[in-house]
Parts: sequence; structure tokens; C-alpha cells
Amino acid sequence: MKKGVPMSAPDISEAEREAVASVLATSQLSIGPKLEAFEGSVSRLTGMRHAVGVNSGTSGLHLSMIAAGVGRGDMVITTPFSFVASANCILYQDGIPVFVDAEPGTGNIDPDQVAQAASDLKHGGERARQWLPSRLRAAASTRHGSLRAILPVHVFGQPANMYAMREIGCMFDLVVVEDACEAIGGQYRGRQAGSIGDAAVFAFYPNKQMTTGEGGMIVTNHDRWADLFRSLRNQGRDVFDAWLNHSRLGYNYRLDEMSAALGLAQLNRLDELLSKRQRVVQWYTERLKDIEWLELPHVAETTTRMSWFVFVVRLAPHVDRSRLMSALQAEGIPSRPYFQPIHLQPFYVERFGYRRGDFPVTEQLARTSLALPFFSTMLESQVDRVSDTLIRVGRQTAITRAEAQASS
Repeated sequence: MKKGVPMSAPDISEAEREAVASVLATSQLSIGPKLEAFEGSVSRLTGMRHAVGVNSGTSGLHLSMIAAGVGRGDMVITTPFSFVASANCILYQDGIPVFVDAEPGTGNIDPDQVAQAASDLKHGGERARQWLPSRLRAAASTRHGSLRAILPVHVFGQPANMYAMREIGCMFDLVVVEDACEAIGGQYRGRQAGSIGDAAVFAFYPNKQMTTGEGGMIVTNHDRWADLFRSLRNQGRDVFDAWLNHSRLGYNYRLDEMSAALGLAQLNRLDELLSKRQRVVQWYTERLKDIEWLELPHVAETTTRMSWFVFVVRLAPHVDRSRLMSALQAEGIPSRPYFQPIHLQPFYVERFGYRRGDFPVTEQLARTSLALPFFSTMLESQVDRVSDTLIRVGRQTAITRAEAQASS
């Protein structure tokens, strides 16, 4: 049996191994100098005054919703074309995710729809109700809280239209939180991803551009928010509290010293890591650019540096994606459908009454998108193998689907 190509893999050098080992040689494995140094480095990268390490991007998004004042029934505008955590963090606060559709090119949240939703929700009445999930819209007596925030997601490492998000936020007095979990090092109009909103969150899972194993980072320019984040991540303790005193309800969201040491070493190599991923993108592009049943990723003019998280192609309607994925897997090539729409996840259907057709662009992107193996240490020979196999089995799959349609 042929040896398979991994879907993703972290890029770990001797510098990272030595950094983690150096922490293990000490007695301080949590809340120590490595975390402080890692936070300082992320702060300098983004140009934000504060960076606060947490144990996951999801934790960072949750704490950002608390800082934004999201409570029972409060609404946050966001996108259904994302990993589920970007909406779940609103539910953790008993808020309501208000979805607007994606742009067809980038897959990022559509700023025109965000502006319209913000205007209608602020004014209230029937125009506001049309943006609510159908189950809430049908409950005429249901009272909702305030519209609090906008949570754009930088999909696949490409920054959303942040100047538009910032303008809408200012116009309607809304907090803007960037979900930059997939976009460390990316740039929008020359500005670092994560540097435009009131807060932003990065994530460092092993398939990301850089990793801490598990971990995340919140950045902000708001001094009080930074203090709040540090308290909330540490069981609600404040700096002036004794160890067993807790000023507020908090969480165990700390980032440990080993993870911080790994993250600091990875961050020192970030330009290298992003350049290596860009090289893999170029290899894929050279091999797949003339395939008529496949569309390569679209990079917007406003994206002055793409931070490639995954390499996602779009398939023509006549290609049977499920059959294509099975054929690739049989050849030792994994692939993934990126993303499954959040509004069609079983929990969201059950709770809010969403149905197919509610967000057509998101659903079209979800039906046709396919993530291929992608990581910074990927060899050109592996890209050759994935591309050659994709072209061969894709052609066969397309013909099979076309024949099935013709005979029906």
C-alpha cells in the first residue's frame, strides 16, 4: 500500500525543542517569563498595546464576548461560513449569533449585508426581525437584547474587509472583534490582521501557520479589557488578589509555559513559516491553474499579505465531491470539505430553525470547496502526487457524474 500524504503537519525545529526543554528544566511551568515574552512578541507584531495568552482561540473569543458586554439575548453579527467556534462563543454568553452571508470571492463576511443588518437591527421593528433566526422571528412576543458587536472571520487566513467593519462599528456604536484565528501574520492594506478591531484573537492549533500545541492569544488596545482578560483566564483573580481570592466569575483558560515557549520560538520563525507555505501554494497553482473543473483560491486586492492556513479549491458543479474525496483517500490522499455551514450544523438547526437556502452563498461555497493536503514542510514531490492524483481521479469523477445526469 502506498504511503499516504498527511493532511497537515506542524513545522518544528530544534529551536522549538530546546525552548520547551529549557522550561522543563525549571520549576515554573505556568504564569511565568515565557508567557510574558510570547505576549510581548505578539504585541509587537500586531502593534497592539496588549496581548494576553489563553489556552485556545475559542477561549479568546469567549473572553472577547464578555468584554464586549454580550449577555442574555444580545446580538452579534457574524458569518455562517466559519469554524463553529466563532458562533459558539456568542452562545456561551447566552447571546444570539445574527448571521449574514459571505462574499462569493473570498468567502469572508459581506460588508454590505453587515451594514444593512446593523442598521435594521438598531432601528428595530419588522426590518430587524428579518435578520433573526426563523425560530426567534416567529416568536412575536420574544424580547431581545441589544446589538452589541460585529465578529468578522478572516477565512482561511485572508483578512475580511476590516475598514468597512470598523466604519460600521463606529456608525452604530458596535464593538468589532476580529476572529483572526486563521490569519496570524496576514495583512490587510498593509496593516497586520488583528490590528484594526477593538480586540482580535489568534489560535495556534497544530494545523495552523504556527503552533503552541493548543493555545491562543487576544490582542487589544483597551487597557481595562487587557486587565479583564488576564483576570478571567485565571479563575477571576485580579493582580491585587491573594491566590485564593476571586473578584469575578472566571475560567481556567491559562496558557502554560511550555506552550508559550514553543509559541515564542515559532513566532521568531513566522516569516520563514509563511514563506514556506507560500511556496507550496505556488507549486499547487502551477500544477492546477489550467484545470477547467477546478477554481483556485481568490486573493483580494486588499490582502497585501496572505497568511495561508489551508489550500482550498472549488469544484465545478458537475464534479461529485464525495466520490472524488473517496477516490483520493483510496490513493492515500486525504481531503476535507471546508467549511460545513454553521447554520446547518444539527445544534443550530434544532435551536434556531435554520434551513437550507437561508444563506445561499455560504451554502454554495460549502458544497464546492475542498481542502487539499497543505503544510509548510510539504515537499514538491508530495504536491506533484496530490495534484496528479486529483487531476486523474477528478476527471474520472466528473465524467461519471455527467454520465449519471445524462441517463437520468
